[in-house]
Amino acid sequence: MAPSRDLHRARQAYQQGDVSATVAAHSAAAEEQHRHEHGQYLKSAVYGGLDGIVTTFAVVAGVGGAQLGAAVVLILGFANLVADGLSMAVGDYLSTKAELEYQKAERQREQWEVENYPEGEKRELVELYVEKGMPEDDAKTIAEIISRHKETWIDVMMVEELGIVASGESPVKNAVVTFFAFAIFGFVPLAAFVAVRLVPLLEFDAFTAASLLTAITLFALGAIKVRITGKNWFKSGLETLLVGGLAAAAAYAVGRLLGGLA
Repeated sequence: MAPSRDLHRARQAYQQGDVSATVAAHSAAAEEQHRHEHGQYLKSAVYGGLDGIVTTFAVVAGVGGAQLGAAVVLILGFANLVADGLSMAVGDYLSTKAELEYQKAERQREQWEVENYPEGEKRELVELYVEKGMPEDDAKTIAEIISRHKETWIDVMMVEELGIVASGESPVKNAVVTFFAFAIFGFVPLAAFVAVRLVPLLEFDAFTAASLLTAITLFALGAIKVRITGKNWFKSGLETLLVGGLAAAAAYAVGRLLGGLA
């Protein structure tokens, strides 16, 4: 059965407090699966990008604070892009894989219990609904109806008893998205130094240019992050800019403090 609501429009309607838009979102057929497939990797892209730009600019700020020169910035910056990018990608792959394996194992256990001890599972479902404030008679009626459909029953037990919602994410795709997001956004703080290096005629303060590019990109990523968090885009952008700025300021201070050791 095709979905009868547009989840993206429903969220927008809720944020705007627009009841008529909510009605429209729930009455129009929507391509929810298509949006879900593209949206489920947004988290990896945003957080991979944020980590990439913050950690790389921290390297740039630290080296800049120590006044070690553009060559050192590029060497350490690109080393960070490759090493940390791969580390994040591997971490995302392993964590997603572990989560999916856990979901699969718990679903197999729930299926076994439904098949071998259905009365106990029905009683658990009734207790769960009663704990939520539902009258016991209604809870028993609903549990009886749900138990007639095995796969639905297992799905409900996964959510209600264990709090597990199947994500359907791919560990490999998550890892790839994380790595490329990290590498692409992590290159932003290095772009000015690369430009100065490749085009000698360009004359500008590479560190200042890198700072401005990083600030703009951090704000943009924070604004994009509202697709996940649902917060106000301006506040989210400003918050991300401030957090990234604090990390960069700390790295710069450490570089200045220890610069004499180089």
